Amino acid sequence: MFKKIMWVLLASLIIIQFIHPKKNKAEGPQPNYIGAVYAIPADVKPILEKACLDCHSNNTRYPWYATFQPIHWWMNKHVVNGKKEINFDEYTNRPLRYQYHKLEETIEMVKEGEMPLNSYTWTHKDAKLTETEKAKITGWAQSVMDTMKARYPIDSLIRKKS
Repeated sequence: MFKKIMWVLLASLIIIQFIHPKKNKAEGPQPNYIGAVYAIPADVKPILEKACLDCHSNNTRYPWYATFQPIHWWMNKHVVNGKKEINFDEYTNRPLRYQYHKLEETIEMVKEGEMPLNSYTWTHKDAKLTETEKAKITGWAQSVMDTMKARYPIDSLIRKKS
């Protein structure tokens, strides 16, 4: 009985190697990318690339081990959930209130160490943010919010409390 179970498990493991989700790879420049409207300083861009954009953009850098299942499914779930929270490649295609609020959340989550996720930094050691990098990301996000406040009426950015 045990031998049959092991054969079924082995066969299942082999079969799932041929079933992969579509990779998160977009062609060409992304017209709704946050950097197309709001400047991203040269010292912030590499931090975003190493710690944020794999899950929060339309282009994920896949490590070699993502070719194996169920790892690819697990990674895909992280990417789908990350893009649902904020997608920097679709950022300017969203309402102003959404844009403003997502930057508030970004600041909060980076300051509290909730982003990037521990499960991401386990395999991407360079993505673990230093205090200096956290300050650069949160400072940039705050400057984008300040630019939005200067450019748009406040009631288009923040919902009035009733």
